[in-house]
Amino acid sequence: MIRHNRRKWMGSLLLLITALVVSSTPFRDLSSFPHELRLMEGSLQQLRVSVPVMGTLINSNPDILHVNGAETREVAVDLSKPLSVEPRRAGEAQLQVKWRNVPLTAVKVNVLPDLRVIPGGQSIGVKLQTAGVLVVGHHLVDTGKEKVSPGEQAGIHVGDMIVKINDLYINDMNDVKKLVSEAGARNTPVQLLVVRGKEKLNVTLYPAKDRKDNEYRMGLYIRDSAAGVGTLTFYDPNSKAYGALGHVISDVDTGQAIAVGDGQIVAASVTSIEKGQSGNPGEKFARFYNESEVLGTITKNTPFGIFGKMKEKPKRSLYNEPMPIALAEQVQEGPAKILTVVDGQKVEEFAIEIVNVVKQHFPATKGMIIKITDKRLLEKTGGIVQGMSGSPIIQNGKIVGAVTHVFVNDPTSGYGCYIEWMLQEAGIPVRSPQAKTPIGSAA
Repeated sequence: MIRHNRRKWMGSLLLLITALVVSSTPFRDLSSFPHELRLMEGSLQQLRVSVPVMGTLINSNPDILHVNGAETREVAVDLSKPLSVEPRRAGEAQLQVKWRNVPLTAVKVNVLPDLRVIPGGQSIGVKLQTAGVLVVGHHLVDTGKEKVSPGEQAGIHVGDMIVKINDLYINDMNDVKKLVSEAGARNTPVQLLVVRGKEKLNVTLYPAKDRKDNEYRMGLYIRDSAAGVGTLTFYDPNSKAYGALGHVISDVDTGQAIAVGDGQIVAASVTSIEKGQSGNPGEKFARFYNESEVLGTITKNTPFGIFGKMKEKPKRSLYNEPMPIALAEQVQEGPAKILTVVDGQKVEEFAIEIVNVVKQHFPATKGMIIKITDKRLLEKTGGIVQGMSGSPIIQNGKIVGAVTHVFVNDPTSGYGCYIEWMLQEAGIPVRSPQAKTPIGSAA
């Protein structure tokens, strides 16, 4: 009985000691010590081990990193104090912490080149030309004998993109009309190349003659362009690349992402704002300003926005010098700002709160939840409105992301995406070449 009680007492003591160790600050800091760390050139990072002993730090590449100011591979460190890690140039290094030759922890540090871009905030007009013509509906052609949709009979679906007719590339509805009329006059079908998702289909369609206007028709509603208003997120003065919107442009009827054949962005001037309310997101109303002056091209329409090249540095920027970016894991919950236009072409700064940060190791659109806190902006817009998508988010002097979506039932809040993913889509690499990262509606 005495031996049994002793074992029971010893077990309880071990459990108590284990609980005290696990809940101690040194154990928590050691267990939360990162296994991998990304830093930008010229930044400074503190790492905590919080073990009250002297130890040794092994730096595999002191040319890339200095720890506590030391330029040597091995340095004695007080593990009760934070370790100061200073990136010197781009590359990789391994840091290992030892105590009396016993490894305690290690971290691989990937130092990225210092990357800075100019934050936007300007309202832009977006003009897209589709890569082909988009089918947005079917209609019946009255031939006098029957009412029929040749397109529907041929198996054409809403959302299909017609890219070729009789081996000729088309992206204009006038071209479609001409080719269909010529085929109908010859009493021959048209051969269509149709893109449906990732599929390419060859379709034979027999035009029908409308008895009212004697025109040959396919029985399809089609669209060859789209236009709207959004916000510029960033401009890279080195590559002249830009990013805007923070979300994909979809066709209003089909919900399909629009495949870009050609496109331009132009300056836009905000004329009025419909204030957002619960259940009814508001909207910026703007006019295209000097449409003949094209600001840039549109070459990509992706889940993270539109991208292309600008002819020159954007005008009316609130910040004229490039600003550092924050990596996805560096974004924090707390106060931040957005840059946007609510009147004319003037870019202004407004206070927001980043209320939730989603840890993302791979690109995804909804990286953070934001809330508008600026009283002036709330009074003017009610929160996030359509046309505000792409407004850059600034935190601690860095560009961290862009506004993307608004919550329909709470227009004061919405989503933002990380700037890192937008830069990657723009062809501006943020991650190291060794990091294989696959790339995968709205305000």
